[in-house]
Amino acid sequence: MSQSDPTDHALAAIASILENPETDREPEKAAIEETPIAPEASLAPEQIEADGYAKVGPGPIAAIRFRWTVRRDDRGEYYVDETIGENSAPVTNGPLTGDAAIRLVDDRESEARQRFEMLRSEMTGRGAVANLVRKDTGEM
Repeated sequence: MSQSDPTDHALAAIASILENPETDREPEKAAIEETPIAPEASLAPEQIEADGYAKVGPGPIAAIRFRWTVRRDDRGEYYVDETIGENSAPVTNGPLTGDAAIRLVDDRESEARQRFEMLRSEMTGRGAVANLVRKDTGEM
């Protein structure tokens, strides 16, 4: 990963939100919903139609959630558009074969999910330690 990996920035934003939650804010609906795994995810890449194939990364806030979408151009070449939130300009990878585009989407989503789970685990551990400290010092 490069120094300017957008995943790092999004995860840092998530970490800061988890460290300083706003108690008066209702959680976004998307935070409760798990990203559904499409039935075609169990198929081999050559059995999946690449054009339109998409996955959404994990996260509690839609505005910083990653999305990867495969599109096909007029010459039959495939590109993967990676966006953060709903209004960002896409970062495009390609041209790729259909199978390579699907693999790229799957790999990026898997990596983002692993990094998010590590971050969540780390934040949960910090919260548990903070709660123990509060109990030991008598704070509420």
